[in-house]
Amino acid sequence: MLDGAARVSDAVAAAARDGQPALGITDHGNMYGVLDFYKACHENGIKPVVGTEAYMALESREERPARRGRRMDDSGGDTDDGAKLYYHLTLLAENDTGYRNLLKLSSRAFLEGYYYKPRMDWDLFEQHSDGLIATTGCLGSVVQQALLKGNYQHALDRAARLQDIFGRDNLFIELQDHEIPEQRQCNPQLLEIAQTLNAPLLATNDLHYTTQHDAEAHDALLCVQTGSQMNDPDRFKFHGDQHYLKTANEMRDLFSELPESCDNTLWVAERADVNIEFGNVSLPRFPLPPEFATDNDYLQHLAFEGAKRRWGNQLSDEVVDRLGYELRVIADMEFSAYFLITWDLIRHARDNGIRVGPGRGSAAGCAVAYCLQITDLDPIKYDLLFERFLNPGRKSMPDIDMDFDDRYRDEMIRYTAETYGREHVAQIVTFSTIKARAAVRDAARVLGYPYAVGDKVAKAMPPLVMGRDTPLWACFDQEEQYVDGYKAAAELRQMYDTDPDVKRVVDVAKGLEGLRRQDSIHAAAVVITRDPLTEYLPIQRKPESGVDPQDAPVVTQFEMNGVEELGLLKMDFLGLRTLSIIDEALKLIETTTGTAIDLEHIPLDDVGTFQLLQAGDSLGVFQLESSPMRSLMRSLNPTGFDDIAALVALYRPGPMAANMHNDYADR
Repeated sequence: MLDGAARVSDAVAAAARDGQPALGITDHGNMYGVLDFYKACHENGIKPVVGTEAYMALESREERPARRGRRMDDSGGDTDDGAKLYYHLTLLAENDTGYRNLLKLSSRAFLEGYYYKPRMDWDLFEQHSDGLIATTGCLGSVVQQALLKGNYQHALDRAARLQDIFGRDNLFIELQDHEIPEQRQCNPQLLEIAQTLNAPLLATNDLHYTTQHDAEAHDALLCVQTGSQMNDPDRFKFHGDQHYLKTANEMRDLFSELPESCDNTLWVAERADVNIEFGNVSLPRFPLPPEFATDNDYLQHLAFEGAKRRWGNQLSDEVVDRLGYELRVIADMEFSAYFLITWDLIRHARDNGIRVGPGRGSAAGCAVAYCLQITDLDPIKYDLLFERFLNPGRKSMPDIDMDFDDRYRDEMIRYTAETYGREHVAQIVTFSTIKARAAVRDAARVLGYPYAVGDKVAKAMPPLVMGRDTPLWACFDQEEQYVDGYKAAAELRQMYDTDPDVKRVVDVAKGLEGLRRQDSIHAAAVVITRDPLTEYLPIQRKPESGVDPQDAPVVTQFEMNGVEELGLLKMDFLGLRTLSIIDEALKLIETTTGTAIDLEHIPLDDVGTFQLLQAGDSLGVFQLESSPMRSLMRSLNPTGFDDIAALVALYRPGPMAANMHNDYADR
């Protein structure tokens, strides 16, 4: 995070323009960008080489050496015994086995070796070396750090140890030249090591930004990371401006005396053959009662038993036909296990007094979900379409949002982990990015300008449109999608043309905008897998303040969209404070009046309720409490349940862009 200023799409496009046949991704200590990178490479017709730049402990991932002083460098600083806190090692997947080993290594580094950084060690390399290509790495590696200390024998021994683990043709002696004196000091000795071990050479260029002129934006990004200013001589910074995507010709010129080191990059590219499968649905196995042979049989049993509770023992032909049709579609699409899993989670919540929402979205059109008490709205009574939820002509995973009392969301995740195994359940990571206004303020700060400069530029930017910034580039280049933002940015363009300080701030901010600032846990999303998680994706722990790291939540390294694209079961466990307030309110009513209210049987035509809504008095009412929505309800003057349903449906970006919400209220 806040270390690389190269956007995946830009880097891949630049490599494709140069005619490069392949490009590698080796993010520091994680695999966050792998799926986006893999897809971008295939879209641009170049081969993705999937890897990671691993952090490793000197000997064991269980080491916890004390750091000496405050000086930080690329290896975390020095320890009391003169070693580094951690070292670097480049790992590349040669095939699918290697890719799966990368997933396991990256995960175990977080789960077992986290100390300042997620660290691997020699033991893990030995366990997961199959299908991997390793290099001796950059200046932060165990090999080059030994060379920098003048200990050639230690460097040779460590390189030989790596070669023993990964194999003679799978350990490359890596050469870099970013005009850094220490690299030019190490490179001749690396050649000696290569000759001694008969190991192949590999010329690489560390890429932290796409083009050479992006160096300033990257420097600013490092300042954002460290909270420093660019004029601070003691801050952490990169040497020079050579950490960009060099062309093939530039690399050939740079290593003209060692052409085989460049030839070998093509050898690695030819060997690297990883196939990540998207779209193949993989649902967990639901534990069936012994009297049922298949998921389909059990789901049919539950659906018809639930139908009798909903509509009585004598089911109408309409209900039987509707359930039969839905069950056939669900079985044909192989989603019966999904419904059973969802039913079981809702059942557990209800059986344990955890308040559950009545269901939201297109799932309300599913009669099977209604029978299983996943939803509480009768789709036949309200003429809701099942095909909006599950369409036989488009095989996509069902998506049922489950709303729970927010006090018990952790309990629901615990139950899921106990049912399907802790190695099969994780929450999902999400990333916050640097938005346009924040990029401007960050740029002004790291450039050393007074706060007023960044504030002035930020305030000249277009107002938010439905909570979204107009991107900086769209303030200067007219684009149909952002035409209103472009018009509102006239003052900003004038300031840019006339004020050199504003121009510099904006230019640096453009390089920062859209980059990932930090990772966090998605508010709702949870993944459940058939086999252990690390067969499909890398995981990590997300430490929380005051919590032992070993007790921290397990979180994926891939975002929600990537998890779904892999065909894995993503479920939304949303903890709603609204439900906890309702629960407490019902308890207070029963305590003070002796009346127990059943929410499933309250009238939908209560006059007093509609008087409150007509007055816009709906603070604390889910989806009706925002100021614009309350104003809209005063205009609409709702008198029936259908009015509320229509209003919520129209309060979406598409209908709102066409002013349909106001048109409906004014009619």
